[in-house]
Amino acid sequence: MTQKTRQAPLDVPADRRAVWQENYRLMTRNTGRLFLMAGDQKVEHLNDDFFGPNISPEDASPEHLFRIASAAPVGCFATQMGLVARYGESYPEIPYLLKLNSKSHLVKTGQRDPVSRQWQTMEQVEKFIAHSGLKIVGVGYTIYPGSEFESEMLTEAARLIFEAHQLGLVTIIWSYPRGKAVTREQDPHLVAGVAGLAATLGADFVKVNPPVSPEGKLEGALLAEAVKAAGRTGVVCAGGNETTPEAFLARLYDQIHEGGTAGCATGRNVHQRSLEEAVALSKAIHAIVVDDESPREALRFVRKA
Repeated sequence: MTQKTRQAPLDVPADRRAVWQENYRLMTRNTGRLFLMAGDQKVEHLNDDFFGPNISPEDASPEHLFRIASAAPVGCFATQMGLVARYGESYPEIPYLLKLNSKSHLVKTGQRDPVSRQWQTMEQVEKFIAHSGLKIVGVGYTIYPGSEFESEMLTEAARLIFEAHQLGLVTIIWSYPRGKAVTREQDPHLVAGVAGLAATLGADFVKVNPPVSPEGKLEGALLAEAVKAAGRTGVVCAGGNETTPEAFLARLYDQIHEGGTAGCATGRNVHQRSLEEAVALSKAIHAIVVDDESPREALRFVRKA
């Protein structure tokens, strides 16, 4: 793809706009499209995603995530600051995105509507960037529209985005409608609504779960409404449960070319594989997201592994 630059939002100060643009350029490899490797599941799903049948034994260690992100052509690797503090010195070449809130899945929606509060302040993030010497390109935050606690999370998210932009950091909002008020989390119209909500917060990207039609179809074209609703906020889809490379790449291609999304944000589909297989799949994802190749062309990386 040709180089695609993006004007920094107006809440980025003049003296930090070059920083924001460089972070955006690095994350999107000059294309405006993002391949985010999501590694925040050690909180969200505890050890369910890292140990068990059909999961590579390599995934039992947190370092597996860093090994993949170091060897694979990801735009950025999103995880909690605590893990970055432990492993970042060994993997300084990775562009990191700090996930600033997370919650486990132990308390079910039927027990209480979800709420996930910010772990670190932006002042702490600024200090970490200064003394770690790592390339921190952005921050991420999850909101749960439809939860009875949504106002708390929306307030935190809006403040976090403003403060992050003040530092020249790119912002990504995980936007998942959830709670007793929500009947179909992946309804296409609702997914579009929460994508637009992230835009009103000022997010640079919004991560959503791919919409599903009332008939249960998962089609890229269903994302068109969400992409329009998000406007200048780029929409990326969660990768979901581990599936075959062929199915994953075909779905990703449709999301970009039928739905108009700006890339993908995948975790389990990558890190539950061995290092060799994970890097190969990441190269195939990069080929579709960044190099604009077809799934058939991109599969050459997987077949080599």
